[in-house]
Amino acid sequence: MFPTRALAMRPTRPVMAAPKEDMSAHTISQRLRLIKKIPPELIPLGIVLGVAVGAAIYSSTHKLFADKTLRLSRNKPEDRSHH
Repeated sequence: MFPTRALAMRPTRPVMAAPKEDMSAHTISQRLRLIKKIPPELIPLGIVLGVAVGAAIYSSTHKLFADKTLRLSRNKPEDRSHH
């Protein structure tokens, strides 16, 4: 049997390239100019998100290094035979 039309192999469509901006940000000063385009209403949201991500990273790394009862690897086979 031949595959149905829906299952037939077809070439993918070429991805449309994004239109090139007149000032692509490739230097630091141009990237800093793009920051000014951020709406001022989003700045508090960015600050809160930054603090939340920072706290999550700190909490996770502190837990990994401070908790001595945390298992970070499997038991070795020789450890299982003693139980």
